[in-house]
Amino acid sequence: MVRMSQIPATDPSPDNAPLTIDVVSDVVCPWCFIGKRRLEKAIASVPEITVDVRYHPYFLNDWIPRQGLPRAEYLTAKFGSVAGYKDIAKRVGAAAAAEGLDYAVDRLTWQPNTLDSHRLIHWAREIDAAPAMKQRLMDLYFTQGANLNDADVLVQAAADCGLAADAIRKRLASDTDIDTVTAEAEQAKAAGVQGVPHFIIGGLFAVSGAQPPELLSQVIARAKLALTDPEKMRELLEMQ
Repeated sequence: MVRMSQIPATDPSPDNAPLTIDVVSDVVCPWCFIGKRRLEKAIASVPEITVDVRYHPYFLNDWIPRQGLPRAEYLTAKFGSVAGYKDIAKRVGAAAAAEGLDYAVDRLTWQPNTLDSHRLIHWAREIDAAPAMKQRLMDLYFTQGANLNDADVLVQAAADCGLAADAIRKRLASDTDIDTVTAEAEQAKAAGVQGVPHFIIGGLFAVSGAQPPELLSQVIARAKLALTDPEKMRELLEMQ
């Protein structure tokens, strides 16, 4: 659940420096959808700690073709049948509703390849809109059932988050940053990330799964203390 990160921070941070929270996730992962909201609640509960949330790509289903595939075909391949996912969908839907989210599973008809979605999030960093881009894509997919392999859907999502539509359309039609995003996703797996969401808090603690806000806020506070108190940080590193 919570463990020391494989790459711990080594230098204490000033008291006023933002605490970095690196989030490895995929836009079509329902627990990432829920986990993002829980992280936001955790951050809101510790307003005295300034954070810098950074989103990193992960391909939950890296076997899906670039153009995506029908949702029914995907569910059959992964769960044996469409019916095989119904009980899971109910549990996920209930968890989402508890966080104020709408997981409209009946609207999902297309399972996308998420490479282009992650490229959009990557480009949104240029205007500090990566979190907004991430949320917009998740809302489109989980709540509206949008096809995230449709260029028009992606271009509109980018425009909604402040990116230039014409420029994004041209980028999507090119190979721009395909290698960059793919390498970043592969790096996460090489570092041991086997499931998402995966949170690395302050470079010290790794939290796997859509954990409750209360746990996340505790880890955020602990990481901030460790990074502003060198002695405390050494004690925590010795526990690894």
